[in-house]
Amino acid sequence: MSVKIVFKHKLATRWMHWVNFPVLTIMIWSGMLIYWANDIYEVKIGNTVLVKFFPEWFYKSLHIPYRLSEGMAFHFVFMWLFMINGLLYVSYTIISGEWRYLLPNKRVFKESWQVILHDLHIRKQAPDQLKYNAAQRLAYTMIIFMGFGSLLTGFAIYKPVQIQWLTNICGGYEAARLEHFLLTVGYVLFFLIHIIQVILAGWNNFRAMIAGFEVIKGDSQSKKI
Repeated sequence: MSVKIVFKHKLATRWMHWVNFPVLTIMIWSGMLIYWANDIYEVKIGNTVLVKFFPEWFYKSLHIPYRLSEGMAFHFVFMWLFMINGLLYVSYTIISGEWRYLLPNKRVFKESWQVILHDLHIRKQAPDQLKYNAAQRLAYTMIIFMGFGSLLTGFAIYKPVQIQWLTNICGGYEAARLEHFLLTVGYVLFFLIHIIQVILAGWNNFRAMIAGFEVIKGDSQSKKI
C-alpha cells in the first residue's frame, strides 16, 4: 500500500489556531463570571419563561456565582491576547495569500448545503473543494467577522462614556451588551460543531493541525476540517 505525506497547514496557522483555542475558552468563562452579576437575558412568551441564560443550578455547578471582579480581570487581560492573535492571523492570511483558500465565492451557500447533505449521508458525492470546503470557508470567514464584532461591542460596553461614539454605533449600551452576548453564544455553537467535526474526521485530520501534514494511504481521500 502506498503512503503519501500531504502538507496541509503552515506553522503560523497552527500556532495561531492553538493559541486562540485556550484564549477564547478563558474569554467565554470569564465573560460568564461578568454576566452572572446581571443575568437579564431570557426568552419568554407573556409571563412564561421558555429559556433563561442561565438557570441558577448551572452557575452553582460550575462555581460561577458572584465573582465579578475576578471575571473582569481575566476578561480584560485575555481580551488583548485575543485581539493581538486575531490581528496577526488576519494579517498573515492576507500577506501569505491564504485568504484565497478561505474567501467564500458566489456558490458558497449552495455548496455549503451540499456539504451538509454529504456529512449527513444524504448526498453521496461531496462538492469539489480546494483546501477547505464551502461550509468551512463560510464558517471560518464568519468567525473572523464575529471576532471583530466582539472587540467592537466589548469596547463599547467597557468604556461607554469615553468612546460614546462607538457605543452609539452599536445602538447604545444595552444593544451593545446584547450583541456581545449573542456573539458569545455563536462562539460556543461554533466550538461544539467544530469539535464534533474533528472527532468525525479522525486522527489524521487532527494531526494535520498539530504537525502540519496528513498521511494518505493508497487512493483514499482525507476529510478536511
